[in-house]
Amino acid sequence: MTENDHSENGGASNLIERLANRGVTRRDFLKFAGLMTATLALPATYTRRVAKALLAAVRPPVVWMEFQDCTADSESFLRANSPGVDDLLLEILSLNYHETLMAPAGAMAEKSLMDTVANYPGQYIAIVEGSIPTANNGIHCTIGGKSALSRAQTVCSNALATIAVGTCAWDGGLASALPNPTGAKGVKDAVPGLATLINLPGCPCNVVNLLAVVTYYLTFKQWPPTDAQGRPTSIYEETVHDQCPREDHYEEGRFVLAWGDAGHRQGWCLCKMGCKGPETQTNCPSVKWNDGTCWPVQAGHGCIGCAHPKFWDQMSPFYNSLSCQDD
Repeated sequence: MTENDHSENGGASNLIERLANRGVTRRDFLKFAGLMTATLALPATYTRRVAKALLAAVRPPVVWMEFQDCTADSESFLRANSPGVDDLLLEILSLNYHETLMAPAGAMAEKSLMDTVANYPGQYIAIVEGSIPTANNGIHCTIGGKSALSRAQTVCSNALATIAVGTCAWDGGLASALPNPTGAKGVKDAVPGLATLINLPGCPCNVVNLLAVVTYYLTFKQWPPTDAQGRPTSIYEETVHDQCPREDHYEEGRFVLAWGDAGHRQGWCLCKMGCKGPETQTNCPSVKWNDGTCWPVQAGHGCIGCAHPKFWDQMSPFYNSLSCQDD
């Protein structure tokens, strides 16, 4: 990981050459641009505009802070493909700080963070993973002798934008489930008043959605439209149920009644098995997981509502049935 040099890196043709040296073809790159276009709900005709913008963009400095978390959002980020995460880091983003991924440790790691904050005020992107404890002056999570709360206040308040990745960074997630002894909160409540805060709930956040948000900014020089909860509307407008390939079974009253029964083997609706898809807004059915190959409902398990507000409290028990059509 190196400091962002804020240069054009030789232009679009050189970027294509460098990607090719890593085994990323022009076709692969256009495929990635197409994925970003679709995720942002833009017309397919925008694919070349997105590709052109990515090729011409100056790499934005990025600092990634982890607080009360399980590192799942970082793991999701590492699963980026087409191009791979190494290409994204070196050619599209400049990841100046990430505790888990960077080589420096201790004072040198702290220097990478503070140098970015000092040298690029209002120009870097702050990504927050995990909830922020606020009880007892934030003592429940400290890094380098500083509380997560104070670090978030310093870093996020000076950023071009803050992106809260994952449910914990959005509204506190698991750590904020009652009785919430650490006073865990999401960024929007722990550091109120930020000029630009993009929330990407999900446990974890899908890396495709994160890259799409950054791509939108690099293409249009503004952040994507968001709803009242700060979530990009192109990603969180529709419910999982409305996009689900099993919706026809729901409409026809065909429900799985027990794991492994005939309906389960035939891909019927999982509503009676606790699927929270009808109440959860996110795009899992379209972007999927594991390099776009599968997602929980496709694998035979219902949605647990991890992108729903306070899902640990409001969506559990996870196998309790929602109100289904013929109840």
